[in-house]
Amino acid sequence: MGTHATKASEIVREWHLIDAEDQILGRLASEVASLLRGKHKPMYVPYLDVGDHVVIVNAARFRVSGRKMQQKTYFRHTGWPGGARFRSLQERMKKHPDEVVRDTVRGMLPKGPLGRQMLRKLKVYEGPDHPHQAQNPKPYKLNGRLMRSAGEGA
Repeated sequence: MGTHATKASEIVREWHLIDAEDQILGRLASEVASLLRGKHKPMYVPYLDVGDHVVIVNAARFRVSGRKMQQKTYFRHTGWPGGARFRSLQERMKKHPDEVVRDTVRGMLPKGPLGRQMLRKLKVYEGPDHPHQAQNPKPYKLNGRLMRSAGEGA
């Protein structure tokens, strides 16, 4: 009997719903990256995208520890001489908190075409509403807590 090689036709994808409210950003992102890669599945192989779809709601309400909100900086360069631009986490949160979560997860995925394909399965929304009810995403248990679906009360 030989070793089983996972084929693209055998992949079954699920939809997970994660509520980011009161979750630590790095811990949230590492679990989401693991779901997107498919490392929780027995058929995981590093050279195929076997991961699931992930919907993150309340992305604007995550937490960070310490003074990271003021001290953590993001760097980008315009491509021109003297074009270095720095922004704090607090400044980025004012405009696009969903991009902060997406960029954090992106840093934990493989670099290259496979990582970009995995990132396309991530949907991030600032508030509690999302347009993916038809896919029937299941609330995902994160850090020992079961996440509430967007329609449920407290």
